[in-house]
Amino acid sequence: MMLGLGHDVVDVAAFAAQLGEPGGGTRRLFSPRELRQAAVRAQAKHDGEAVHLAAKWAGKEAVLKAWCEALAAASLPFPYTVDDFPWPQIEILDDSRGVPHVALAPDPQRRLSDSLGPATVWHLSLSHDGPIASAVAVLTAGSA
Repeated sequence: MMLGLGHDVVDVAAFAAQLGEPGGGTRRLFSPRELRQAAVRAQAKHDGEAVHLAAKWAGKEAVLKAWCEALAAASLPFPYTVDDFPWPQIEILDDSRGVPHVALAPDPQRRLSDSLGPATVWHLSLSHDGPIASAVAVLTAGSA
C-alpha cells in the first residue's frame, strides 16, 4: 500500500553554482558516502559531480515530500522542522549495481518507524538530462 509520493526537479546549473559558493555550505547537506559516490560516478562518466549531487538532492527532497504526505494523510505530526531536518542522515546511495536507494540513519529511521510502523519501504528513481535532475520517491507499507 502506498503511503506517500514525492517528486522534485533541480536545475543543475543553479545547483552547481550553489555548490561552488565559498562558505555556502551546500556540501554539508550530503553525507561523506554521498559525496564520495558522486565524485566516483562523475569520474567514471566523465561529467560533472554537480549533476550527480543534484540528482541526489532531488532524491532527498522527494523523500521529504513522500514522508510528509504519509504523515499528513495519517494526521500525524512531522518529526522535524525545516530548520532541523537531518539532510545528511537521509542518504541517497547507489547499490553495487548503481541502483539508487534511500538509507536512513538511526534517528530518522526510528522516527519513521515510530510514526508509520516498522514495515515501510522506500522506492526511488533518479534521472538527469541536460540541465535538469529529477527524482521520484514512493513510501509503501509492507515488504518490497
